[in-house]
Amino acid sequence: MILRAQGLGKTYKRRRALTDCTLEIPAGHVTGLVGPNGAGKSTLLNLAAGMLTPTEGTIEVCGGRPGSGTEQLAKVGFVAQDTPVYAGLTVADHLRLGSQLNPNWDNALAYQRITKIGLDPAQKAGKLSGGQRAQLALTLGIAKRPQLLLLDEPVAALDPLARREFLQDLMEAVAEQELSVVLSSHLIADLERVCDHLIVLMESRVRITGEFDELLATHYRLTGPRRDLDTLPQDQHVISASHTERQTTLLIHTTAPILDPAWSVEPVTIEDLVLAYMSRPQPRRALEVLR
Repeated sequence: MILRAQGLGKTYKRRRALTDCTLEIPAGHVTGLVGPNGAGKSTLLNLAAGMLTPTEGTIEVCGGRPGSGTEQLAKVGFVAQDTPVYAGLTVADHLRLGSQLNPNWDNALAYQRITKIGLDPAQKAGKLSGGQRAQLALTLGIAKRPQLLLLDEPVAALDPLARREFLQDLMEAVAEQELSVVLSSHLIADLERVCDHLIVLMESRVRITGEFDELLATHYRLTGPRRDLDTLPQDQHVISASHTERQTTLLIHTTAPILDPAWSVEPVTIEDLVLAYMSRPQPRRALEVLR
């Protein structure tokens, strides 16, 4: 596992930012981390990067404790929110700084990337566009040759073209370097484009985690005559439900075939899943079965 957390929690004074977070992320995946503002996404990424220490529980990244030493720090690349760079330093200054701070720094890769995306090494970062700053920050994260790359909302402020270019470059780097990536984003369409693994955080807790293919194969939308949820088979776990006077529409999780002919059964999308798990849980079906 590239990341493993057990009972992980973080408290700021009296505010719980992350609660009882237990999850495993296999190596070689691009994991989408999604949830509303305040759900704990940035806290989880900062804990994984070693920028924060847990209040409770444990977290292991790349086989070690985050931030525990130079060797451990070299295994993780981190691009924080707003893709921070130093406005007064040139692009070349950033690459020199990267080479001095990172023992596995790949200078040839760094210059190859800035040449490809058209960055002038002599230009100061403060003069770059938002998309160019994001690409510079991604270059710094990739050129340190990490095992795991953590990206916290890196494309939120970018226009659609810059966002597409950023994600294309990210996927090329993943393919070339066999990177594991955790990408936090509110843009579900972007996650569907580049990710194959999902984590949904809600109210500082993990609501669901798994590979896209498995999640899509075990969730369905059912539409049929109005139904009392207590009459459903026990292996059909209701994630969301809506009713009209005559009709019931459900999004359910099940690994068993749906045999009731009264239901019209449709597949769901990742966006359907994310929105359902971020909505209020239905009281008759506990979601802990998926945790």
